[in-house]
Amino acid sequence: MIRIGILGDIGSGKSYIAKSFGYPVFNADLEVSKLYKKNKKIFIKLNRLFPHNIHSFPINKTEITKVILKNKSNLNKIIKIVHVEIRKKMNIFLKKNKNKKIVILDIPLLLENKINKKEDVLVFVESKKKDILKKLNKRNNFNKKLYRKFKKIQLPISYKKKISSFIIKNDFTNTSSRNAVNIILNQILR
Repeated sequence: MIRIGILGDIGSGKSYIAKSFGYPVFNADLEVSKLYKKNKKIFIKLNRLFPHNIHSFPINKTEITKVILKNKSNLNKIIKIVHVEIRKKMNIFLKKNKNKKIVILDIPLLLENKINKKEDVLVFVESKKKDILKKLNKRNNFNKKLYRKFKKIQLPISYKKKISSFIIKNDFTNTSSRNAVNIILNQILR
C-alpha cells in the first residue's frame, strides 16, 4: 500500500486535491467533526477540562472556538484529547483499506503529530496567498484569530514544501489540479 500524505497551507485546497486522486481518503477534519457530534467520551473529557465553556452534546464548534481563543495552551490540550481518537480512526481506515494500491492521508498536522512514515509520498499543495484568503473569507465560520492560532502550531510552509516529493500548484481550477494529480499517479505507479 502506498500512503500519500497531503501537505499545504490552511485553505490551499488539500481536501479537494486529496479527493482528486480517486483513492480512499482519510480526512482528519471530517473525522474531528464526527467526534464532536457523536463521541460522548470526547465530550466528557473536554467538559471536565473546560466545564465553563463546553457544556452541550453534541459539541458546538463555537464553544470549541471560544475555548481555543481564551488561552493559548487550550488548543494543545484539545489536540491531545482529540488526537488519540483520530489516530485510532486512521488505523481503522488503514486496516479497512489494506488491500488498496494507494490511500490518501488528508491530515492537517500530519508532520507535526508525527503521523507520517518515512516511506510516505508527500504531496504539497501550493496556492497563492490571495486565492487562499479569498477562499477562506467565503467560509461562513472563518475566524482570523483562530486561523492565526492554527498557523502558529504548524511547521513552516517552506519546510513542508522542501520535504515533499511532489508539488501541485493549485489555482482552484479543476483541469490543472486533475492534470497534476494524474502526472503524480503515473510517476508513483510506474
